[in-house]
Amino acid sequence: MKYKEPFSRRLFIVFNYFFISLTALLCVIPMIHMVSISFSSSAAVNASRVTFWPIDFTLQPYNFVVAERQFFTSFLVTVRRVLLGVSINMIITVLAAYPISKSQTVFHKRQLYIVFLLITILFSGGLIPLYIIVNMTGLIDKIWALVLPSAVPVFNIILLQNFFKSLPTEIEESAFIDGASHWTVLFRIFLPLSKPALATLVLFVAVGHWNSWFDGLIFMNRPQNFPLQSYLQTVIVNTDTRLTSLADLEFFMRVNQRNSNAAKIVLAMIPILMVYPFLQKYFAKGIVLGSVKG
Repeated sequence: MKYKEPFSRRLFIVFNYFFISLTALLCVIPMIHMVSISFSSSAAVNASRVTFWPIDFTLQPYNFVVAERQFFTSFLVTVRRVLLGVSINMIITVLAAYPISKSQTVFHKRQLYIVFLLITILFSGGLIPLYIIVNMTGLIDKIWALVLPSAVPVFNIILLQNFFKSLPTEIEESAFIDGASHWTVLFRIFLPLSKPALATLVLFVAVGHWNSWFDGLIFMNRPQNFPLQSYLQTVIVNTDTRLTSLADLEFFMRVNQRNSNAAKIVLAMIPILMVYPFLQKYFAKGIVLGSVKG
């Protein structure tokens, strides 16, 4: 006998699909509009004729961005930040999540460390103490000022320790019986079995570092040390379009600030858009697994 879902269940599924599709459109439409502006002429953008398709297609905004040295300087700063930040964050996350995933009988101080980590989530010292610490440690205008203040991602540690706790204890116990140490269990058993969770956390951390802009404005005094998002924030906020020469007039006839900024934003999105599809499949598996155990 074929099971027929009740009307309320079908209505709920239809509503879910509608709501998710609407949310996806609200996320995609601004991106399409930004891409269309980046490929449109200056006159079409100034006349507000661009919606979801380029008007008077041109590559001049991208030619302008390619010729701008500061954009690629900030791009390289962000690449360095992501490489350093992801490496440091993941090493600390793994080394912190493994011991607190053990029971109270195995790790006697587990509860103390859990409370300490939770306090750091609930309370913050504030922006001024953070700046004073970074300044007194000599990290101002250095790449480490963008990496070290966020080196311990407590939320990621809690997620990963829940994942570790969901792994079968029999595997770990058999490894200890065969003479394995905790380091062997961590690197030879836990990490290979935790690839979905690790891939998910890597994407979280990478996107966080790539999109971060506020700390760059605070800790960097020289524009050449700005990460990409901080640089984009400054050029988008600075809307000074005064003409001081014939060259400026010729430039604004071909490219204005709106479509040049749009081109910069589109180029800044490309690396994350290229990485995301390869790691997105791990999202559901990496976060849901281990969520039952506390």
